[in-house]
Amino acid sequence: MNGNGAARFAPEEAAHWKRIATYAAVGVAVALIAIKAGAWAMTSSVAMLASLFDSSLDLVASGLNLLAVRHALTPADAEHRFGHGKAEAIAGLGQAAVITGSMTFLVIESVSRLIQPVAIAQSAIGIAVMLVSLALTIGLVWLQNYVIRRTASVAISADSLHYVGDIAMNGVVIAALLLAGPLGWIWMDAVGGLVVAAIIAYGAWQILSIAYNQLMDREFDNAERDRIKDIVLANPKVRSMHDLRTRKAGGDAFIQFHIELDPEISLVRAHDISDEVEIAVRNAFPEADVIIHQDPEGAEENSALAST
Repeated sequence: MNGNGAARFAPEEAAHWKRIATYAAVGVAVALIAIKAGAWAMTSSVAMLASLFDSSLDLVASGLNLLAVRHALTPADAEHRFGHGKAEAIAGLGQAAVITGSMTFLVIESVSRLIQPVAIAQSAIGIAVMLVSLALTIGLVWLQNYVIRRTASVAISADSLHYVGDIAMNGVVIAALLLAGPLGWIWMDAVGGLVVAAIIAYGAWQILSIAYNQLMDREFDNAERDRIKDIVLANPKVRSMHDLRTRKAGGDAFIQFHIELDPEISLVRAHDISDEVEIAVRNAFPEADVIIHQDPEGAEENSALAST
């Protein structure tokens, strides 16, 4: 189970659904670019241009995701003993950079249109296109969230964040087209472009934060760490534990810690107890690679990090 109460997929099934989500994102991005390009040509709306530009960046970002997920799913090898999961976080950084560039362009274009407004033509066509875009995006986000809840994929999470932003963005563009078209408030088109740029900037910051934390091997949150401690100490043969270290890399997780055992038991018995604890932890965190070091109770640790 994960934090949302949804059961995690087994590794093979997780890989299958990750591929489905990445291919779906690329397909939706291509479809949106096609229809928005036609709508922009008919309306000359800067808000529509902003949405078209964002969809083009979505295609770039989703394409990066597709490649990153394929690489991240490559099994560990002699040169990458911990697997290739961080490829997802690297893709997230690439997405953040691309999205930031698009935001800068949109701000410049929107300010220019705010200074010199341009009348919107055939706004009804633009609105219809945005409604179709809204429906496609909502469907994609639903699929992505389904996969994220069961795989914890960082790349797909990053991809989903800017598609979630697209849902709000589509609403902004529809409102801008309504106000700048039928109502004649042509300056609202530029305002819509600026709002879209702000949504993009927020999405870039979220993606950057997630990717940075994984690349810097940030610890699990306190609730997850406490859960691990509770599971380990629930075994009556474990006297105490210390030196818990955790990190994530894409959909993979790594958990390591020391347990203190009765110093009088045999090495074989200590090994068996360690296996019991490992199974319990892996049942709660099936995506995790668990490493346990056994210590005799009361032994002095020659480590500055020996703490829980």
